[in-house]
Amino acid sequence: MTDLRALETELLAAAAAAKDEAALEAVRVAALGRNGSVSALLKTLGTMTPEARKEQGPLINSLKDRLSAAIAARKDALRGLALEQRLNTETVDVTLPVREPPAEIGRVHPISQVVDELTAIFADMGFAVAEGPDIETDDYNFTKLNFPESHPARDMHDTFYFNPKPDGSRLLLRTHTSPVQIRTMLAQKPPIRVIIPGRTYRSDSDQTHTPMFHQLEGLVIDKGSHLGHLKWILQEFCKAFFEVDQVKMRFRPSFFPFTEPSLELDIQCQRDKGEIRFGEGEDWMEILGCGMVHPNVLRNCGLDPDEYQGFAWGLGMDRIAMLKYGMPDLRPFFEADVRWLAHYGFRPLDFPTLAGGLSN
Repeated sequence: MTDLRALETELLAAAAAAKDEAALEAVRVAALGRNGSVSALLKTLGTMTPEARKEQGPLINSLKDRLSAAIAARKDALRGLALEQRLNTETVDVTLPVREPPAEIGRVHPISQVVDELTAIFADMGFAVAEGPDIETDDYNFTKLNFPESHPARDMHDTFYFNPKPDGSRLLLRTHTSPVQIRTMLAQKPPIRVIIPGRTYRSDSDQTHTPMFHQLEGLVIDKGSHLGHLKWILQEFCKAFFEVDQVKMRFRPSFFPFTEPSLELDIQCQRDKGEIRFGEGEDWMEILGCGMVHPNVLRNCGLDPDEYQGFAWGLGMDRIAMLKYGMPDLRPFFEADVRWLAHYGFRPLDFPTLAGGLSN
C-alpha cells in the first residue's frame, strides 16, 4: 500500500509539473505505456493468489484511473494556456477593412476578355476555333499564301527570322495568323468555318504598334460562299462586339496577296472629346481587312478553285480592345502594371455571353 501511494504521489507530481504536451505525453508513456510502471503492476495481478488479487486489483486500477484523469486534466490546462498565450500575442485589428478574396481582387487582361468575347460571338454563328504554332516555316507564312519572293514583308526589317539551318532554310515568328488557315485547309475538307485567335510578331514598336500583338482571323470555305455572306457576318460581328443596335459599314478596295478581291472595312463612328462611339455620327474608322480567298491559295492547299471558294478576314484584337474600352496607348498591354490592370481589367468570374452582355 505504501509503495502504491508513493508511486501515485510521484506520478501525479510529474504530471502536474509537465510544461507542455510533449512532456506530459512522456509521463503518460512512463506510467501507462506498454512498459510503464502502472502497466507493470497490472501484469503482476495474474501471478497473485485470489485473496491478494482481490485486495491489490482495485487499488492498482484505482491508481490507473486517478492518474489518467490527472493527465487528461493537465492536458486540457496546457491547451488552455497555449490558447491564452496565442490570444495575447496574435492580436487582430478589427478596425482594418476586410480583405477581398482573390476572385474579387484578380482581373482578367483585356486581351483575354476580347478573345472570350470574339469566341462567344462567332461560336453563335457556328464557327470553331483553330490554333497553330507561333514558330512557322517560310512556306506556310508566305509562299502558300501567295506572297511573291520579292514581297517586302519577307524582309528582315519586318519579320523575325531564326538562324539559317544547314540547308539554308529558316524558321520565323509568324507575322500573322494566316498560316493556320493553310494548316486548316490542308488538314480538313470543306465546308470550313473557323476563327483563329493568336499572337503574331513583327519588327515594329510605337504607340499603336508592338513587336508582339494579337490577331483574329476568320475563314469560310464552301461551294457557295460569297461576299454577301462575308458582309452579313462582319455586320453582325460589329453590332455584337461594340454592343450597338445598328452599324453602318463601307468596303474599300485594297490589296492582300492571299485574297482577290481584297477589301478594307470601315464602320461609321462619332469622335467626340477623345472618345469614339460606334453606330452613330458622320465619321468612319477602318477596323479590318477581308476578301475572297485567292485561287492560288486554294490550289496550294489542294482545293479546286472551280469547285470551292471562300472568304477570310483579319483584325487586330489589341486595336479593337483599345477602340471598345477607350485605351489610348497599346504599350501598357504588355507592361504588367497591376494598377493599369486593376483599372482596365475584368472580373474573373464574369464570363462574356451574348445573352448577358459581353462586357457587363
